[in-house]
Amino acid sequence: MLFNSWQFAIFSPVVFALYWALPDKFRSLVILISSYYFYMSWNVNYIVLILFTTIISYLAALLIRRYDSAKKFILALSLIACLGVLFVFKYYNFFADSLVNFLNLFALKLQPFTLKLALPVGISFYTFQTLSYVIDVYRGNTEPEKNFIYYAAFVSFFPQLVAGPIERTNNLLPQIKAKHVFNYNQALYGVKLMMWGFFKKLIIAEISALLVDQIFNDIYNYRGLPLIIGAFLFAIQIYCDFSGYSDIAIGTAKLMGIDLMQNFKSPYFSASIKEFWSRWHISLSTWFRDYVYIPLGGNRVKKFRHCLNLFITFLISGLWHGANWTFILWGSLHGLAQILENFTRPKNYHGFKWALKVSATFIFVMLAFMIFRANNINDVIYIFSNIFKSSAGFELIDIRSSKIYGLIISIIVLALWDYASLKYDVIEKVTSCKNIFLRYGFYFLLVNSLIFFRSIGSTQFVYFQF
Repeated sequence: MLFNSWQFAIFSPVVFALYWALPDKFRSLVILISSYYFYMSWNVNYIVLILFTTIISYLAALLIRRYDSAKKFILALSLIACLGVLFVFKYYNFFADSLVNFLNLFALKLQPFTLKLALPVGISFYTFQTLSYVIDVYRGNTEPEKNFIYYAAFVSFFPQLVAGPIERTNNLLPQIKAKHVFNYNQALYGVKLMMWGFFKKLIIAEISALLVDQIFNDIYNYRGLPLIIGAFLFAIQIYCDFSGYSDIAIGTAKLMGIDLMQNFKSPYFSASIKEFWSRWHISLSTWFRDYVYIPLGGNRVKKFRHCLNLFITFLISGLWHGANWTFILWGSLHGLAQILENFTRPKNYHGFKWALKVSATFIFVMLAFMIFRANNINDVIYIFSNIFKSSAGFELIDIRSSKIYGLIISIIVLALWDYASLKYDVIEKVTSCKNIFLRYGFYFLLVNSLIFFRSIGSTQFVYFQF
């Protein structure tokens, strides 16, 4: 079930009404049942996977606390089981094909044995959420949850189930267990945040995708400026698509009195790659920091080892995004960029110098996203061999001028919103605006632009494939 579907437009008010109509003791059950229904709307069979992962991690945490002498062994078994499911469905075919191709270089001709399995939506997200729970229990940072309903609701909480934010136990689980009193202001804020998320997804991301898909799905017919335009619009598309999902997820959770963590914070106004990753997909970047980078030694080791730790972390981050060498290359580039930044002295830039640093960072991120979007390594080679050549392919781009103008205006609005967000909560600022015409004029334009440019659609979110 997509957020941008009529099914969700019916589903969410029903869940909202049931949640607040029933006593506190039944609300976690409402979350669990609605979350499982939400997930089964994609594929009924794959509910077995999330249930398996939930049971394994639930039992592992209880056993770790009970059998301290065997906790390393129990942790290892739970990691193998949960990551094993992720590997089979997401990575097995990639590694099988890569191994066969490698052996073919040495005249060892083999036929790969691959599996015909569809990638379950959200598997990387809920797997990482369960892993963090078990590891936190192992470290003694959290107590194991004895109530299976509470824990299962935590793992499957439908607003953030399939594309995050990847929540931490100590933030989300206590809120699921807590008694909630309906807060009108919190719910209203959630609705406004959802509207902004739909604006980013249904207008900016969707219109951008029309151009991006034309270019990247037929890449060899384009050179020069069309490739640059495609790169720029994909950077806009993936940001608005993913952050739009996060806004809708966070807003939906607020309707039930639950606060999810912020996942994006004006990332394209970052003055360095390190700052970019503190603002982009925050729940994932902090996950890798806490469960990969720091356990490897972080920055508490010698310079070379520190650089290696950074590189390994981003290499794994690239692989997390997808079973393709393009993602591995993309992650590696970001790792190398951070390593290079470590050899420069961090400075607080202001004014024109800050604008230059922000522009340079965005250009790097945009060009790296071309690798992320490319279908394979051959496409990557073609792109960077032709991006600065004389332009070709403009005549092949087909999109209505009204949508182009709407996209340009929307991107300007996005830039202004994100820039203001560096200092303010824009929704709070709009809500507290004393000029009623400005306040409701903004709401009116937001809603009507959604209606005019794009009715509720059925295009899935980009990060569902990860």
